[in-house]
Amino acid sequence: MRYPTEVPLVGDAAETLRALVPLLEPKTDRAWREEIEDNVRRWWEILDDRAHQSANPINPQLVFHELSERLPDGAILTTDSGSSTNWWARHLRMRSGMKAALSGTLATMCPAVPYALAAKFAYPDRPVIAAIGDGAMQMIGINSLIDIARYHHEWADQRLVVCVLHNDDLNQVTWEQRVMSGDAKLDASQVLPDFPYAEYARLIGLEGIRVDDPADVGSAWDRALAAGRPCLLEMITDPEVPPLPPHIRFEQASGMAKALAHRDPAAREMVTQSLKGKLAEFVNR
Repeated sequence: MRYPTEVPLVGDAAETLRALVPLLEPKTDRAWREEIEDNVRRWWEILDDRAHQSANPINPQLVFHELSERLPDGAILTTDSGSSTNWWARHLRMRSGMKAALSGTLATMCPAVPYALAAKFAYPDRPVIAAIGDGAMQMIGINSLIDIARYHHEWADQRLVVCVLHNDDLNQVTWEQRVMSGDAKLDASQVLPDFPYAEYARLIGLEGIRVDDPADVGSAWDRALAAGRPCLLEMITDPEVPPLPPHIRFEQASGMAKALAHRDPAAREMVTQSLKGKLAEFVNR
């Protein structure tokens, strides 16, 4: 489907590959491999720079950057469909023995917390970490916490952390409307009612931690993973940090320009954060 087939082979994949290995001749020209390695190294440097750029108040990329180096062995990671999933996929470095689940290209909203609950029933002795935006959290997540509070005493390992990116915005759709349609953010459909997620978690007997200072992000993850019971980690993040793709197409830039021309209420913040994000690429060339 992706590349023309020259010699089709039919057989068990493992056995076929084992039979092919003795026939391979190592290439002496390592230029292509070295180019790939250099690009990957540079991309991680770009992500590191982007994660540490200032935001109001917390850069959502920093949330996952700080989690990545703290991922416990054997962790099971779940996420939703939204801008939180962009950061989750980019910044987490998974290791052998970990598992991950999301709805993928189905773009189904709200699976992160139910997936995390199912993971704890399937693997009660393993740590589970769910990442979710506040839109999906208000739809299903806050209700799923009730089930977590009810059943968590049955689990050998009490580490279940639900990380909510609290930005009061249906963020993925806001950015899609800007970039794909050139529409300014429509507050009537995109702004969410404020909700005290950490307080709610504490109300039903779980740990709840609210973070609104980027200096506290790393220590908050440490506290959440050492809480001794399931924990909701509420991160107050900046909705105007754009989920920049590695390569911006003309139609995407055009849509962004139209959104600005239509007087998007966050125009200044959009431009500032977008320029900072792209600047990181030039710095790390």
